[in-house]
Parts: sequence; C-alpha cells; structure tokens
Amino acid sequence: MKRLLAVVALTLAACSSGSNAGSSAAIEAPRPAYDVKDLPPGPVGESIRYGHDIMVRTQVLMKDYVRSDMSCAACHLDAGTKSKGGSLVGAYNRFPQWNKRSHRVIALQDRLAECFLYSMNGRPPAYSSREMIALVAYVSWLSRGMPNLAKERPGDRFIIPLPAHNPNVAHGAQIYSQKCVTCHQANGAGVSGTFPPLWGDTSFNSGAGMAHLDRMTGFVRYNMPKNAPGSLSPDDAYDVSAFVLSHKRPRFHGESLVAPEPTPARYF
Repeated sequence: MKRLLAVVALTLAACSSGSNAGSSAAIEAPRPAYDVKDLPPGPVGESIRYGHDIMVRTQVLMKDYVRSDMSCAACHLDAGTKSKGGSLVGAYNRFPQWNKRSHRVIALQDRLAECFLYSMNGRPPAYSSREMIALVAYVSWLSRGMPNLAKERPGDRFIIPLPAHNPNVAHGAQIYSQKCVTCHQANGAGVSGTFPPLWGDTSFNSGAGMAHLDRMTGFVRYNMPKNAPGSLSPDDAYDVSAFVLSHKRPRFHGESLVAPEPTPARYF
C-alpha cells in the first residue's frame, strides 16, 4: 500500500511539473503595438487601419498634400512603433502640450500638421478630414493603456549629446559611400517608395526635425544602416549626418498661408 501511494505521489508530481512547464511554454510574447487582428470592429478599427496605411504609404494616399518623396514611416520607423526610431507609442497622451517653435499650446493635430509642412514639404489636411482623424486614431491606438500627459519613455528617446568637436564632413562622405549609398543613392535621391531621399528637391525641407544635426545624428546612430543598425559610432553618425545636411534641400516658407478646407455645418 505504501508503495502504491508513493507511485501515485510521484505520478502527480510529474503531471504537475509537466503542466507548469507547458504553461510556461504557452506564455505568449507581448503583442506588437500594432496588429491588425487586435483592432476594434467597425468604423473605428477601419479608421485606425487607414491611419496606419497613411503612415507607410503617405506618398500614394496623401499625394495632394505632400511634395517630398517620403512616407511618415521614413522618420517613424515600423510605422511609429520602433523604440529610438521615432516611436509614436504614448505620443497621443502627451497632448495638449507647449510648443517652443510656435510659442503656444498645441493639439496632436497641430503636431501632425507640422509633419506635413516640414518633413513632407507640403500642406496639412483639414483637422476634420478623414485622413487627419485616421492619423489621430492610429496614434491613439498605439498609445492605449499609457498614462495621460506622461513624458516620453526614456528608452524611446534617440537624441544624443553631440561631440564637442566640429563634424568631419569629408569623413562623413566616406561613411556615406560605404554604408548608405546602396539605399539612398550617390545623389541622395533614395529609391522611390522604398528608401527616402536625404537631400534634393524631393527630400524634407529646412524646417524638418531631421534637418537638425542633433536629431539626425541620434537617429542614424541607433537605426542606420538599416542592415546593421547601431553599428556606427557616435562620431561616425555625427560626421555622416553633417555630410547629408551639407547638401541643398527645399526651404521652409514660414510666411505661406495655410487654410483648412471649408466644411459644411452639418458635418458636426
């Protein structure tokens, strides 16, 4: 009888151990910030998905609003979900916020409008338009579950302190020819629909965030080259960014007037 009880105890222990192991193995990795299967049903989910599509196919879906040959995802990698790659996760919860450039409190729509004016070298869609609402819906979805007015997550921030010395543009040209030219081409024009132009008429204008050396240096340091992100030293990223920014690009016209499209009162 004692022997039988011992066998039963061992069997139960083995089953319990196997069950726990199975449970551990069954634990799923955290879902990505954006998965189309997770979207809510109906018009809200459709709007979120359209916002995602605008992020990655901006030149096609927003051709009346952009003049650069770039998508939003050129600066917000993986459609704004990549840490240290222009992540938009939590961005919705940080608005309204004070904006140093415009010296006023802005809403998320204002910040998105800036992207169209600067990075896209174009004009923003109306705040009540299907496109703007979709972009807001998408950023909101990426930010779900995060506290309101929370600061940017430290792990998402890519701006790094610049070296104390001046950049070596000639060395940056060498880095570019070795690491960047395959995707962005010798003339900086990139490959339309695949790799963004870094300078020239179809690139971002002089007012864009990437036109600032500190922003581009950090972005390049953590994300480029695309086949070996993080492989460049801070000095290499600094030099190649200075080389890129030494080229001509469209000038931002701050005095140009931006008027929203008129909307019938019944819309509201």
